[in-house]
Amino acid sequence: MTIIVTGGAGFIGSNFIFHMLDAHPEDRIVCLDKLTYAGNLSTLRDVMDRPNFRFVRLDICDREGVYRLFEEEHPDIVVNFAAESHVDRSIEDPSVFLQTNIIGTSVLMDACRKYGIGRFHQVGTDEVYGDLPLDRPDLFFTEETPIRTSSPYSSSKAGADLLVMAYHRTFGLPVTVSRCSNNYGPYQFPEKLIPLMIANCLNDKPLPVYGEGLNVRDWLYVEDHCKAIDLILRKGRVGEVYNIGGHNEMRNIDIVKLICRALDKPESLITHVTDRKGHDMRYAIDPAKIHRELGWLPETKFEDGIRRTIAWYLEHRDWWQEIISGEYQNYYEKMYGNRGTV
Repeated sequence: MTIIVTGGAGFIGSNFIFHMLDAHPEDRIVCLDKLTYAGNLSTLRDVMDRPNFRFVRLDICDREGVYRLFEEEHPDIVVNFAAESHVDRSIEDPSVFLQTNIIGTSVLMDACRKYGIGRFHQVGTDEVYGDLPLDRPDLFFTEETPIRTSSPYSSSKAGADLLVMAYHRTFGLPVTVSRCSNNYGPYQFPEKLIPLMIANCLNDKPLPVYGEGLNVRDWLYVEDHCKAIDLILRKGRVGEVYNIGGHNEMRNIDIVKLICRALDKPESLITHVTDRKGHDMRYAIDPAKIHRELGWLPETKFEDGIRRTIAWYLEHRDWWQEIISGEYQNYYEKMYGNRGTV
């Protein structure tokens, strides 16, 4: 098969490409990526010369370019990872999130309709469900949980999910949607919690924690997520949504303290900053459906995954130091430099 992977130079997309090239060497992978601030072509360095891999720099909103690529490649499957994904950035400028996450998704699906496709898979997020109260550990997100977004980012992702399902119902487009919990692992851009704290610890810089850090997230190792999407593509039912969760809830502050201990850094580096607007308190996914229908369960225990992740960032300093020395550093100062401590 020929599989187009959009956003493949980003965190989860690149890990998915590595998984697919290793697990299915008979397939051809075409990576489409705009290479925005979070897209890093050096991440794909080791696969660029593979005969069954092609990289194309392209914006998914570029209808002419997308159609031309479909004419050239005649893909069997499209997996859409391409998205603006950082909540803080969506609060600063919602418009680019609406453009990429909704309009871009529609362009891809129009190309699928025009040229034919076996499956269009939309990679979503559990953030479309809003949040859960900290005092109700018995509550979890299921595929039937009503959409109740909190940020421009999650709203744009919810809009994309709804559009995907509408294309299925109206046009008969063969689609699936997955909604995952917080991913962590190699090649994650250092604006997200875990790589940011690792990088700052190693540089003896302050560790900015929103509010008291009591927000709870369900953590999923990125390789487990990639295996789940692979299963959905090959065995998932068309027109269905599948939640993918790690069954591993932890408070942000506990994650940060764990990283401090692992790197032998003092907790005095932790700096509590003014909380994010509309900050969701707790995410927790019930992955019973994907387990029941496809046999998937997360394989990586958090203590193993976080150890491997920290080791990867220690061994690949050049990768993330190159990032934080450029545009990201200016953004970092804008986001955290002017926040008062609490």
